[in-house]
Amino acid sequence: MRSTAIRRTAVAAAAASLALLAAGCGGGSDSDSVSGGKGTDAKGKESAAAKPAAKALNAAELEKVALAQGDVNGHKISAAAAKDVVPVDGIKVAKEVCAPLAHALMGAEVGAPGAFTKRTVVSEPKKGSMDKDGADAEEAFKAAFDITTTQLALGSYDGKGAEESVASLRTAATECAGGFDFTAAGEKQKVSKITEEQIKGGEEAVAWTVQLEQGGEKVKLKLVALRQGATFASFSSMNLAAMGGGGDFELPTAVVQAQAAKLA
Repeated sequence: MRSTAIRRTAVAAAAASLALLAAGCGGGSDSDSVSGGKGTDAKGKESAAAKPAAKALNAAELEKVALAQGDVNGHKISAAAAKDVVPVDGIKVAKEVCAPLAHALMGAEVGAPGAFTKRTVVSEPKKGSMDKDGADAEEAFKAAFDITTTQLALGSYDGKGAEESVASLRTAATECAGGFDFTAAGEKQKVSKITEEQIKGGEEAVAWTVQLEQGGEKVKLKLVALRQGATFASFSSMNLAAMGGGGDFELPTAVVQAQAAKLA
């Protein structure tokens, strides 16, 4: 497969992780908040008044709730390197409705957050001996490269911006399920299929398997969207062992759960 922006990001992050290893080795119903005997309109107003709007975090506050090294067992976490950050204006999408999904895949802002930060999260390879023969050696080799790299993008929004970001991704995944083309950092990308997955977390969470095709080969990525209050997080993941041939891998559930816990 030709080198792509997504592939370079994953390989670079995974290589950095290996180097480090080597060096070191919902709410209630309306009736819950109002007394009986009142009309439906009154109940609705009191319920809305009882639930204050979620507070948008400033840049410093957002950094404090973003994942840090040690927050997820078996993972290396660092601030995203400049080369791993693709700005929104560096992403061009053929179908505008698909733009939020392309942005999330590349770890860019979705919508217009008031504060934004990024992390690179790399799973540690599974332990396995390379001094084996035949099938055992092949399995050990696969285990050594079973490394999932996740680009975590975290944004805080005023008003209903976080909710709208989740909604825009849901719409994009539905409208663009059959595929779409986009360009990131000057490189052409082709999404050929989007399949919804199941995940839980925060006040809202949704996930997809996104299949990319290039040069006759297929690569699957995992994309998760999570909202807690006025904060929205996207997780774009790929796995080195699954690259090529359409290989699959698991959602970055531990990473999502750890971020959800810090936002709660």
